[in-house]
Amino acid sequence: MAEGNARGRTRRELLYAMTSGWAAASTASANGRAGRFETPYKYGKLVLGPSAEEGAFDSRAVDCPFVFSHDGRFYLLYVGFDGIGYQTGLAASTNLSEWRRLGCILKRDPASPVIRYNIAMNWILRENPLRSPGRLKKVGGRYLGVFHAYPKPGYESGPAVIGLCWGRDLLHWEVGEVILRPEDGADWEQGGLYKPCLVEHEGTYYLFYNAKTRNLPREQGGGWREQIGVATSRDLKRWVRYEGNPIIANGPPGSWDERFAADPCVVRDGDEWVIFYYGLDRKGVARDLVAAGKDPFRPVKIPRVLVDVGPPGSVDSTYAHKPSVIWHDGALYHFYCAVSGKWPNEVRGISVARSKPWR
Repeated sequence: MAEGNARGRTRRELLYAMTSGWAAASTASANGRAGRFETPYKYGKLVLGPSAEEGAFDSRAVDCPFVFSHDGRFYLLYVGFDGIGYQTGLAASTNLSEWRRLGCILKRDPASPVIRYNIAMNWILRENPLRSPGRLKKVGGRYLGVFHAYPKPGYESGPAVIGLCWGRDLLHWEVGEVILRPEDGADWEQGGLYKPCLVEHEGTYYLFYNAKTRNLPREQGGGWREQIGVATSRDLKRWVRYEGNPIIANGPPGSWDERFAADPCVVRDGDEWVIFYYGLDRKGVARDLVAAGKDPFRPVKIPRVLVDVGPPGSVDSTYAHKPSVIWHDGALYHFYCAVSGKWPNEVRGISVARSKPWR
């Protein structure tokens, strides 16, 4: 049975690569490339879920994981939703499966027109290699983070902007300038900006991010589309959007990322840039995917699902998306937002899969 399932999966992936334009010189080569990034062994439980505490910033939902290490411990940066908007929290662990909440480290500011209702820090500058513990890097003696913020109360309400934030330690952060606004971009990002990912390489800062279109007319399927682009800077002040954006566009009808190609998590594997991201298909199923290439502006999609939704009753039966990866003890850990149930009664938390079995 296992051999038959594998053979059927291979046929489906080959057919998908041929019809979607995804890179696959052969099924074997595609499988070989994807094998470096696969994490087929799910933990099967939430490692961090909604606190359900009255008045807590993460009482309703936990979302958008970013995992790193610092001073011999692992940390999980995440955003919490309290029914009003997003705020940013931190948790700590010694083994990547058991996490202790450290509290809210970036709070909304009612006096600020930018973060009045939301501030979601999604990334802190860290070392780039895929097979690394993800240690943080400092800039001018401080930690450098990037956030996005929606202008209205509610769940992802209004067109968000992206800005920088600076930390003297992991718990105390200063909100800096907005560096990208949707109205300054092309049509594909006019609806608002989403998760930013910041990478420094050879003196250049690469800001990967996903963005959405404005709502489309019914004849184009309605709703909006999300895709991934990049902007660069040498000084963290002047940012230039890549003229060829989006670098990861939506796939064709029937593809895994037909509606959304979103939430980039960018690392380097040797001389390749690797972009973990999630795709949303026309049926509303979200799953984690990957693209890679030697040029950060021209990644090539690899026709393989890295983390898929689970069966009914599982913690990720609705969505398995929004990747963050870290290497530890000879294994790749792939954290993701796991969602079960349906809005507004869904359960949204964080789970993990890895490249070797759990003991």
